[in-house]
Amino acid sequence: MTKLSVNINKIATLRNARGGNTPNLLQAAIDIQEFGAQGITIHPRPDERHIKYQDAYDLKPIVTTEYNIEGNPTPKFMELVLAIKPTQVTLVPDAIDAITSNAGWDTIKNQHFLQEVIAEFKRNNIRTSIFMDPNLKLIEAAATTGADRIELYTEAYAVGYAKGDKNAIKPYISSAKIASELGLGINAGHDLSLENLQYFAKEVPNLLEVSIGHALIAESLYFGLQNVVSMYLNKLR
Repeated sequence: MTKLSVNINKIATLRNARGGNTPNLLQAAIDIQEFGAQGITIHPRPDERHIKYQDAYDLKPIVTTEYNIEGNPTPKFMELVLAIKPTQVTLVPDAIDAITSNAGWDTIKNQHFLQEVIAEFKRNNIRTSIFMDPNLKLIEAAATTGADRIELYTEAYAVGYAKGDKNAIKPYISSAKIASELGLGINAGHDLSLENLQYFAKEVPNLLEVSIGHALIAESLYFGLQNVVSMYLNKLR
């Protein structure tokens, strides 16, 4: 079964809007795991507009499933990850002013940089994943960086699926196949939802993990967090 890692950034956004501790981010992480999710994802950004760097430390003893920290490997981010040693670090080439992740790595142009960063994380026994567009040449280059996995950036699929274009899945199928042949594990995330997840998980081979935050939290406003986590797990079965 593909694992569900819940990105809790939006819970932190809501908390930060009032400056207090409601909703309680740590309790939410505990509850989400008790509801059946197999992982917790956070994506701290330099301006700390949702997840704060202290949150990353505070979550370490709370996350008893898999702990995935996403971000651009700046020196401050690398220091954070090396101190916490999560289960997985997902490298995302975010610009400082990016509202959300909007592109994968150019693993050809950034190959040497990624090799150095990944080597440092692997020396500390942290599983590494690279955020990637479904581009076969770039995935082939990713295999030379030392990464354990790639995370397929699924916005294009989600947009196509919403328009009724099921052919939008094809680049992801071919990407997953080549990644598997090259020894890379396959994760996926961005704009996956209750509407489009089941088809994606059914069609994409060897899918190990999906990281879902924005849609899951938005859907929880209507159905409740526990119900929505269960609904996602059912989509993945």
